[in-house]
Amino acid sequence: MNKPTVGAQLFTIREFTRTPEDIAASMKKIKQIGYNAVQVSGFGPITHQQVKDIMDAEGLIICATHVSYDRLKNDIEDVIEQHKLWNCKYVGLGAMPAEYAKSVEGYVKFAREASGIARILADNGLRFIYHNHNFEFVKFDGVTGLEILLNETDPDVFDFEIDTYWVQAGGANPVDWIKKVKGRMKVVHFKDMGADSNSFQPIMTEIGEGNLNWQDIIKACTEIGVEWALVEQDVCQRDPFESLAISLNNLKKLGLNA
Repeated sequence: MNKPTVGAQLFTIREFTRTPEDIAASMKKIKQIGYNAVQVSGFGPITHQQVKDIMDAEGLIICATHVSYDRLKNDIEDVIEQHKLWNCKYVGLGAMPAEYAKSVEGYVKFAREASGIARILADNGLRFIYHNHNFEFVKFDGVTGLEILLNETDPDVFDFEIDTYWVQAGGANPVDWIKKVKGRMKVVHFKDMGADSNSFQPIMTEIGEGNLNWQDIIKACTEIGVEWALVEQDVCQRDPFESLAISLNNLKKLGLNA
């Protein structure tokens, strides 16, 4: 079994990707750190061709994206063209709009809508992936929102992008959820959880600097055939490029490579 390849989720460095010039300089840093693949997210205004040119110049693969639900609903032709230009198979949604998350009916409505969008993407050689937060672990009559999505979406076209931190923050076990989406996940978000030394509240940390069980997480991802393990840290305690470097170095020690 092949282990996942590590990539960088660029939302981590969103403060440094607001202009084309910033993006170009930041991608040079990402490559120098040792990453060879990225997930495009959090970019300021830039054309699809400019992004491709910057990535090609640095030898970076765009393995996945996050795009807005509005674009998926109302401008899917451009989304398809964008991903084909970038040779990027995985079209990610960072979260469902909040209005869907308040009831079972809302979840089911989203599941139907998103499955329809996912079918169009699949018909064009792409894959839809859904990224969770912790709100999907609110229970409705004993069933979590994420379980509703697992059960009510089209398993042939609707895939998942489990985020290890947010599963833990929702009170569930990341390893369990990785196994639950077997056959429906090729991209995972690696994000660690620690405790703040002053407030004692959960914080996001670099991979290996927190308390998640990375040996078992990596084993589960390998067993279900995850292709890409993308390092994301929404909030960093230091320079985010340094955080990405620490995470990559620790993942290499755990047997993964970029």
